[in-house]
Amino acid sequence: MVSAAATLFSARGYHGTSMQHLGDALGLQRGSLYAHIGSKEELLFDVVDSGANHFLARAEGILASDAFARVKLERLLVGHIETATLHLDAATVFLNEWRYLSEEPRRVIQTKRDRYEQIVRLIIEEGVAAREFRGDADVRFAATLVLSAGNWTYAWYRPGGELSPTEIGKKFAELVLRGLEA
Repeated sequence: MVSAAATLFSARGYHGTSMQHLGDALGLQRGSLYAHIGSKEELLFDVVDSGANHFLARAEGILASDAFARVKLERLLVGHIETATLHLDAATVFLNEWRYLSEEPRRVIQTKRDRYEQIVRLIIEEGVAAREFRGDADVRFAATLVLSAGNWTYAWYRPGGELSPTEIGKKFAELVLRGLEA
């Protein structure tokens, strides 16, 4: 059900997807859906939360590793691209549709988004402190660049393209790391 919702929300948007669309995709009567879910918003939360958890789990592991900051940042960006492309529908919904959640569920997701951004900043700060990265690097701006590069992948990535997700992530990381070099 969550997978079908991710596909529909990704293609049609949250507001453009009706319970009838969900029922048709699952082969269920619209009324039968309510035996499985409380609301369309609950499905949106499940999709967005799943996307957030995919990104966070990988990032937390990278942050906790003993690798140099340069390696961590490359792994994070590669992992971000791989996660976004492996879960393309959920990533698209996570990045675009989360804002339609009501206040409390949106706060839960915002906390996870904030933590992910914090991880990126912490890795860059580690690199600056260890003199792997430039001392004058604007950490917040660099983190925004990393996140922007990774987040827009859903908009243009197509499976079977010239480069694999890992290759895309490495190319992005190379460009970012060159800009941060000490």
